[in-house]
Amino acid sequence: MTPEDAQHADPSAGRERWRRRYARAAGRLRDADFTTLSGAEVDPVYGPREGDTVEGFERIGWPGEYPFTRGVHSTGYRGRTWTIRQFAGFGNAQQTNERYRQILRNGGGGLSVAFDMPTLMGRDSDDPRSLGEVGHCGVAIDSAADLDVLFGGIPLERVTASMTISGPAVPMFCMYLVAAERQGADITRLNGTLQTDIFKEYIAQKEWLFSPEPHLRLIGDLMEYCTERIPAYKPLSISGYHIREAGATAAQELAFTLADGFGYVELGRRRGLDVDRFAGGLTFFFDAHVDFFEEIAKFRAARRIWARWMRDVYGARRDKALWMRFHTQTAGVSLTARQPYNNVVRTTIEALAGVLGGTSSMHTNSLDETLALPSERAAEIALRTQQVIMEESGVANVADPLGGSWYVEALTDRIEADVERILARIKDMAAAAVPSGRHPIGEMTSGILRGIEDGWFTGEIADAAFAYQRALEKGDKKIVGVNTLTESVTDELEILRVSHEVEREQNRVLTARRARRDQTAVDRALAAMVAVAGSTGNLIEPMLDAARAEATLGEICGALKAQWGEYREPARF
Repeated sequence: MTPEDAQHADPSAGRERWRRRYARAAGRLRDADFTTLSGAEVDPVYGPREGDTVEGFERIGWPGEYPFTRGVHSTGYRGRTWTIRQFAGFGNAQQTNERYRQILRNGGGGLSVAFDMPTLMGRDSDDPRSLGEVGHCGVAIDSAADLDVLFGGIPLERVTASMTISGPAVPMFCMYLVAAERQGADITRLNGTLQTDIFKEYIAQKEWLFSPEPHLRLIGDLMEYCTERIPAYKPLSISGYHIREAGATAAQELAFTLADGFGYVELGRRRGLDVDRFAGGLTFFFDAHVDFFEEIAKFRAARRIWARWMRDVYGARRDKALWMRFHTQTAGVSLTARQPYNNVVRTTIEALAGVLGGTSSMHTNSLDETLALPSERAAEIALRTQQVIMEESGVANVADPLGGSWYVEALTDRIEADVERILARIKDMAAAAVPSGRHPIGEMTSGILRGIEDGWFTGEIADAAFAYQRALEKGDKKIVGVNTLTESVTDELEILRVSHEVEREQNRVLTARRARRDQTAVDRALAAMVAVAGSTGNLIEPMLDAARAEATLGEICGALKAQWGEYREPARF
């Protein structure tokens, strides 16, 4: 136990520290009724009785202090509730803008952009490989002009927007900045989140453009730019969600995601950035699955491991650099096409786990998402699910209400131990990759790249997914309506269908936009961007110039592919 840890081992001393922090935050508490439904007042936090000693209490602690097992804020949700951030996008920018306005009118606190597959792959809507996919799994975005429409009437200086995109994340960020400029926003005051997590693409989702090294170059440029110029913006949202959806266990989701996060910390340090400054711009994105207590324990373990590694391995000292702040999405893979109304129940359980685990923001899935993009009716039910939890359940009245539960604490410890074993395995791969022990790119980064190259991550996830599928087929695991209790009176759902006219109209608008723009300016901007790509300069400014000239996403990504080449995953057998 370090001297710093020892000071947290005394519950009574910790309670006094918590009281002082809570008193300082009293002016920032929500104007809300912190009583039970029957009118009984509840304390803002609970812990051991005065004078009790609890073995190992330094691993649990109090909200707002290291190791942040119980949350990063002393007030919990009394100070501020989680942000309701519904993931949405379909068809064209105008259609999605209308959905965003509906979400904000109904009480949504922020926006989260879902892009269609061509956009996620850095292709324009009229690319031959985009045929049949435009607007079908998200919104089609071809240039900054589309983002003007997407965020029309939505002041980006006041509304936070999260964009779930990784391969072409940096060009999309530049288009977002251009759209904000055109609104007259003060760019330095923007606050939002960009996913940008390329490691998880090689591990699970498979939406990359280049080999890892050029992507890391772009991410490093983005980290530098945001740290210096847009301090509130979060340029990286490290995603375990897609890893879990691919079939990983809870411990694998957490371990792989934390490893990726440590890799990006090493990237920032290689760029000469101060860890206490840039680490606050790293956020996380996790899956909330249906095993209620396992998910709560996962979130609590996540904060503890991140804080310890950031302090002891990477030398961070400021609390904000030790904080793990994360967005949660309920598990899409848990939804079923059979008896789809059961999905409302599953989503509610998962959302409640996210809240009790201390999420900063959350998206709740809609009941019809196994069949299509959400209908307006289903999207409203998903939104209301969070609002009922927030306004009616009472769970936001107390910080970490399950803290100290024998089961929850034991499960938190178990997940932490499992995660540490996996992280040690990744470090072993780093040692195999660089036997000298000198890792110019960082030890965790070396292990991740070796695991990607060898197919270790995908193999581990495949094994876990296979084991779960076998348990379902044997009946050891139950899914109501699928392999048990299958009789139903459920009617067929009316689902949202995106017309192929969307693709035709998107391409018509794109053609007209290309005809109107100054092609000489586009060519000049792209050439300047490629010149910087061949040097060691920061690519954000030249890419911004290309976006201002209305260069398309496909043109920007295509120019970089010509410079850096494309990545093809090695065949695995």
